[in-house]
Amino acid sequence: MKLHFFTGFPGFIAKQLIRALFREKQAQAVIAIVLAGETLKANQEKRKLLEEFPDCSIRIVEGDITLPNLGLDDQMIEEIVPKIEVLWHLAAIYDLAVPRDIAWKVNVHGTTMVNDFARSLPNLRRYMYFSTAYVAGMREGILRENELIRPLAFKNYYEETKYEAELRVEDLKSEVPLTIIRPGIVRGHSATGETTKFDGPYFFLNLVDRLKGLPFIPYIGQSTVTINVVPVDYILNASIFLMNEEDAKGKTFHLTDPNPHPVQEVYRTMVKLITNNYPRGRLPFSLARLSLQVPFIRKKLGVEQETLDYLTWNAVFDTSEAQRILQKGGITCPDFIQTMPRMIEFYLAHKEDKTYQIQIK
Repeated sequence: MKLHFFTGFPGFIAKQLIRALFREKQAQAVIAIVLAGETLKANQEKRKLLEEFPDCSIRIVEGDITLPNLGLDDQMIEEIVPKIEVLWHLAAIYDLAVPRDIAWKVNVHGTTMVNDFARSLPNLRRYMYFSTAYVAGMREGILRENELIRPLAFKNYYEETKYEAELRVEDLKSEVPLTIIRPGIVRGHSATGETTKFDGPYFFLNLVDRLKGLPFIPYIGQSTVTINVVPVDYILNASIFLMNEEDAKGKTFHLTDPNPHPVQEVYRTMVKLITNNYPRGRLPFSLARLSLQVPFIRKKLGVEQETLDYLTWNAVFDTSEAQRILQKGGITCPDFIQTMPRMIEFYLAHKEDKTYQIQIK
């Protein structure tokens, strides 16, 4: 029986991936490594998944990706190592405001330990590593899938540590069957709107929702750049397809929107859908940045100040490799503007639930 091994459970993408693998009969048995503090939550998610798929199995093992052998004892290693066919490494700290030492420990050192673990798997069919399109840091212009170029600077420590981690995974390409996934900014499901936390583009929804009592809501700055947001279902469908494709071995793919919308158009649509009016006037970008430096204002508006860095960053992700392979499976990225109503419906239904909101510092 094909055994899939996961880091990053019970996170949103890992959980949805397991569900999709079970649904498509691509996997029947999963082992998920979780930190001791996550065991309770992991077991709750496991129960939900197994209610849906009673013929499948999920085994939760306590461990730590920052330790050798991922903190698993010798007996466990001996038992599971020969059985693992697919390794999914999703564990990372995704917070844009994360301090450097914490991000480095999990994202870089943790990935080094997972790489060592991958090397020890004799029957590994594929190592699926989740990076991010934002390893490009401050590089602008056209960014290609086969490039991993150190930028002059990064927008935050999340980007820097994911770049460093991907460098280490890149070195493994000659040793193990490996595919690197670089998602854009991930949002909820395009058809249901379902997500588990309101970050990324949801910060703008927080902003609009909290300002909707004003006579009008202004545009922020004068940006001409596009923003690359992809629904989780695109990431799931594409990743599972790439896992099975021989042609995807040893390659890196941008799972980004090939047709991204301008930031202004996305913001305009959000304001219209939430308030039934279009934005008017313009708040200078410098003033918005200054305002978000004040913790009280950040918390009140529900926006991390690092979010603003993506509104003026002028880069385009080339997706030709991903599209070339994914078209074989008829897999395309749903349009952000067209599917935004479902995203906003879900947001409005759950915005008061604190478990969805990110703690703004």
